[in-house]
Amino acid sequence: MAKICVLGLGYIGFPTGLLLASHGHEVIGVDVNKAVVETLQNGKLHIVEPGLDELFASAKEHFYASTVVPDADVFLIAVPTPFDKETRLSDLSYVKSAAEMIFPHLKAGNLVILESTVSPCASEKVVIPILKKSGLKVGEFLYAHCPERAIPGKTLYEMVHNDRIVGGIDAKSSEVTRDIYVSYVTGHIHLTDTKTAEFVKLTENTFRDVNIAFANELAKVAEDYGVNVWDVIALANKHPRVNILSPGPGVGGHCIAVDPWFLTENTQNAELILKSRSINDTMPNYVMMRVRKIVAGIEHPVITVLGVAYKADIDDCRETPATKFIKMAVNEGYTIKVHDPYAKRYEYPVVSLAEACEGSDCVVLITDHSVFKKINPVELKVRTKNLFDSRNCLDHEAWKQAGFMIEILGM
Repeated sequence: MAKICVLGLGYIGFPTGLLLASHGHEVIGVDVNKAVVETLQNGKLHIVEPGLDELFASAKEHFYASTVVPDADVFLIAVPTPFDKETRLSDLSYVKSAAEMIFPHLKAGNLVILESTVSPCASEKVVIPILKKSGLKVGEFLYAHCPERAIPGKTLYEMVHNDRIVGGIDAKSSEVTRDIYVSYVTGHIHLTDTKTAEFVKLTENTFRDVNIAFANELAKVAEDYGVNVWDVIALANKHPRVNILSPGPGVGGHCIAVDPWFLTENTQNAELILKSRSINDTMPNYVMMRVRKIVAGIEHPVITVLGVAYKADIDDCRETPATKFIKMAVNEGYTIKVHDPYAKRYEYPVVSLAEACEGSDCVVLITDHSVFKKINPVELKVRTKNLFDSRNCLDHEAWKQAGFMIEILGM
């Protein structure tokens, strides 16, 4: 078993470290956030994820959190790679910082694994040159890119059961990296080169972004023709070679809304991808257009936003389309009240369902949390009974019986 240093104890690094520790590796999880480290050292969790409590308990014997990088056999980088919205470029500052923290400890035979999502060629142009400051050459130390493939809410299951891509800088790097992951991954592990692995991860999420953009554009076209797009998609998907995703108020999260920009930042040949990004980025504008018509003529409208997490049944609000919608609504002069049973940290106040709906003129569903389907609309003390469902997920018959006027994206 190896001594493994995991840099970054966020949504990916922390579960990965625990999985490695639970399978016998000695794991030191490193994070620059002292509060995170202290929380873990006190036996508490800083992340909510199904199964994480039990895994933490079973891995404690082999897992330790620290703010200091130790000597190790393997260094695994799982730090954030933010998207710079002004330049539309990947921000590799955290990845660079992690590499700078590693190289003083790097010894011959050590393996460095990059899990953080990066733009193509980032390993070759950015990370490896920093690691070479150790005085070692590629081949004297091993290096691989193994991008994560997991979604919030199913992180642990997918980390264990999904296939993994291992892109080594050379054959030995790929093989040694595979031997690390095989300790807990039951999916197939595919070996390739580093640049291809970088490209594959970005391609996976870009494919989904383009597919969602098609569904969103289809929803708007269907409205022009007076057609129910949800029926259209359901029927079209009966074709054995058609798989259209669902439309919605926009795309969020740190992957689908970001990775297409990483993929296209150094090419002029990405017209479809960039157009798809534009379609998805402007869906909050389209939702606002629909809501503006609903509340036209109402003095000082009050809007209730149901859900600010970027997807259902999680607390992650990164890149959520709700934020753009809320900011646009505020600019319209509307009063905005937000309810989300999962979101704990958000830039706008999050209140109870009753408080969010009291005096409201339009309830706007942004996130399709399962609990929202159980709302009893009769109990909502709104001022004007309007509902806009951007996910087509609520019990519309119940809302109609409660006297609500209902509008749905794509209808």
